[in-house]
Amino acid sequence: MELHSIAARAVALLKEKGLTVATAESCTGGLIAAAITDVAGASRVFGTGVVSYSCDCKQKLLGVSADTLAAEGAVCAATAAGMAEGVRRVGDAAIGVSVTGEAGPIAAENHPVGTVFIGLADGEGTVTEEHHFEGDRTAIRRQAVCAVFSLLIRRLEGGAVC
Repeated sequence: MELHSIAARAVALLKEKGLTVATAESCTGGLIAAAITDVAGASRVFGTGVVSYSCDCKQKLLGVSADTLAAEGAVCAATAAGMAEGVRRVGDAAIGVSVTGEAGPIAAENHPVGTVFIGLADGEGTVTEEHHFEGDRTAIRRQAVCAVFSLLIRRLEGGAVC
């Protein structure tokens, strides 16, 4: 699905359900927030987007555990979960979504380029997904954004998000 279409679908579902979303992004550098705000009327459902590229920001602003970051690193399910939960709290939103990963071209941690973890936190709990994307940095980041929207849409449509 084309990025604008998938973002518009997510925004429409959020409006329909009267819910808000906040975003915490690392490897995508704000692309999720940009896609949301490209949709007319997004201000009704979106108020907070955090680019938490550094571990320091993940810990201090979003509340990701220092122990998690030290033991598992920035690219892991626990960090994605902590980012989603933290941005939901900081943004006072119904749903928090997050993304952290290795976009390349050189891996910074012990994961292959293309390894991405996404998270979603809401009143029902927190779920994460691990993805392994291929392509260059731009392609990996774009696939990560689409994966976040896909997870959000599945959640909003009442489908399984695990």
